[in-house]
Amino acid sequence: MARDTTTLSRRDVLKSSGAAGAAGLAGLAGCTGGGGGGSEYPALGNYPVEGDEVVFGFNVPQSGSYSQEGADELRGYNLAKKHLNNGGGWVDSWSDLSGDGVLGKTVTSVEGDTATNPDTARQSAQRMINRDNAIMISGGSSSAVAIAVQKLCQSEKVQFQCCITHSNDTTGPECVRYSFREMFNAYMTGQALAPVLAEEYGENLNFYQLYADYSWGQTQQASMKKFFTEVGNWTQIDSVPTPLGTSDYSSYLADVPRDETDVLVLNHYGLDAANSLPQAIEQGLDQDMEIVVPLYNRLMAEAASDSIGGIFGTADWNWKLENDASTSFVEAYRSEHNRAPSYAARLAYTQTLQYAAAAERAGTFYPPEVIRELEGQQYDNAGLGSENMRKCDHQAQRDVLVMRGLEPSEQTEDSLLEIVNQTSRDNLGYACDAGPAAECNLGEYGDENN
Repeated sequence: MARDTTTLSRRDVLKSSGAAGAAGLAGLAGCTGGGGGGSEYPALGNYPVEGDEVVFGFNVPQSGSYSQEGADELRGYNLAKKHLNNGGGWVDSWSDLSGDGVLGKTVTSVEGDTATNPDTARQSAQRMINRDNAIMISGGSSSAVAIAVQKLCQSEKVQFQCCITHSNDTTGPECVRYSFREMFNAYMTGQALAPVLAEEYGENLNFYQLYADYSWGQTQQASMKKFFTEVGNWTQIDSVPTPLGTSDYSSYLADVPRDETDVLVLNHYGLDAANSLPQAIEQGLDQDMEIVVPLYNRLMAEAASDSIGGIFGTADWNWKLENDASTSFVEAYRSEHNRAPSYAARLAYTQTLQYAAAAERAGTFYPPEVIRELEGQQYDNAGLGSENMRKCDHQAQRDVLVMRGLEPSEQTEDSLLEIVNQTSRDNLGYACDAGPAAECNLGEYGDENN
């Protein structure tokens, strides 16, 4: 693992010191601040970490529209914790990790329920920070939740590792220094999906959108409009908001003009998509137009399995990817849960290990140093090939999968979707002064006056 900076990490110094001896190592520990304290770094957030344990906070939807996905996230988080403490999975192949805790401390965790509600999520995260002394918090599933929690973490100087959040705003106008996102965003979904759909369905078509009326849905439908218009010369008829958590979409679907619409875009996720897509099929809309669900997840695919055949979308990752990191993770997850992992589990696992590895490279839990280790990091060990955690907006530049639902007769318990295209990161993204990044101002590290 490497990053685009010339600053030497603690590991670099240790490797170069060779036989410097115990005196040199002791001097280094005092300089860098070590795992818990040290004279150079002042108290900040929940640093220093006292005692033999370090606490990670896992803040996920255990109730509400995305609760089943939250359960998958927790499986990924707990597997990461197990591997950090005992070895296994990626910990055995990442050179920065030992399998003996992090910086000599055993990793423990606390869990919270966001209820897919920003206020509830913020209160849960605040308890983790104040009561449990969490040094890092991770979670998501709703972008509104992720944005609310990362703002809190910025103010409290406690790092937030985004799990599932797909809104452009997370690493755009709402970005913060103390948060990092591995998942791609709605802008990248548009970039990956539009060329495939233009080739599949043709150009100069009319499309109609329904979208969940919160941060994710709003930026999702805007990205669809941008790239469908630019790439396929499609024309938007209308874009209609629907409340998050809607169970009955019949009135919204009845308003879709069948004689004008070539493509219906359902910008819904999780349980919402599992409701809207089957209801669209039941109303026979698929007989008059194509239907697209831009962002898939396993919960939606399982719940709407009879309706997903031939339906295009994108996904963060898929267990069928043929690379060493994906194979290793799938094997480890199967041995623990006797099923293939979802991308929610991979994201949770990845974000936990990325934080731990950055702390090891920094040689300290001091937040600004851990942040600097992640900024500009180049890596290829998280199941998606070469990636870059960009410094300017803390958005991973990575590949995106375009998926299509399998017909019910072709589905198995672990295989509901097929990979149509793995769109290279070279064909995705945007410059630091363009797209969502143009509106990003990360804020301070917190040590500027030290």
